[in-house]
Amino acid sequence: MRRIALIVVVLSLAAVAHAQDEKSKYKDRYDAQASNKKFDPHDLSGIWQLTKNDHSLGTPAPALTPAGQAARAGRVPDAGGVIGNAPWYACNPMGFPRLVNDDEPMEFIMTPNRILQLFQSEHRIRMLWTDGRALPSGENLENLGPAWYGHSVAKWTGNALVVNTVGLDERAWLDNVGNPKSFHARIEETWRRVDYNTLELQMTLYDPEFYTATYVGAKKIYKRTPEEAMTYFGWHGLFAGITESICAPMNEVEGYNKFRDLGRSKPVGQ
Repeated sequence: MRRIALIVVVLSLAAVAHAQDEKSKYKDRYDAQASNKKFDPHDLSGIWQLTKNDHSLGTPAPALTPAGQAARAGRVPDAGGVIGNAPWYACNPMGFPRLVNDDEPMEFIMTPNRILQLFQSEHRIRMLWTDGRALPSGENLENLGPAWYGHSVAKWTGNALVVNTVGLDERAWLDNVGNPKSFHARIEETWRRVDYNTLELQMTLYDPEFYTATYVGAKKIYKRTPEEAMTYFGWHGLFAGITESICAPMNEVEGYNKFRDLGRSKPVGQ
């Protein structure tokens, strides 16, 4: 499994490098878009990428409670070129909010009763319900149980889209260093479209079970990526990349075996 994880990491790095090259190539174009196009602050449609990839909420975490320390025990982050034991290395989902802070692009699709958030990584779809339903709580939340991406409702407060998510799976790391979040935590996202080309996001974690204070994250900036920048082998748009970016054990084992068998079939010295 560790060898498979290494293959996944190498392929992911190659895809990220390609995306970074494309982002640089189109920088002048989407910089120009910011000043010469009108936009609706209630329309988040488009493909967006983070401008700074730190894979965290962007600020130091508050001190952990004893329960939080116990939840973090045994988690080994990557360090010094050595791969740790983050769940995604074993083909588990990144979970929320880690996936939102990933390098890969994501897309917003607006519909009347929900907003869809599509992520290139994992080919994941996250639903932000805007139909007025209540955020799950109490017995209702207990019956729903934990989910890798939780249960999310959203509403507009002025020009800000405020999303609240509960019911998060405790097995998913909050960030790359292994900080935890409890099942009873609530994460609030505030999204603002500040110009045609720019989204601003701030996250706040409310988790008195695992943290001694509210965890207020930094403001993060996403830039709109032209659809033609997401082009691979003649296909453009999200979910049209060089790989599905889905970590599936069956696929990874078969892929590893092909690499292994190819190496065995080559004559010595080649």
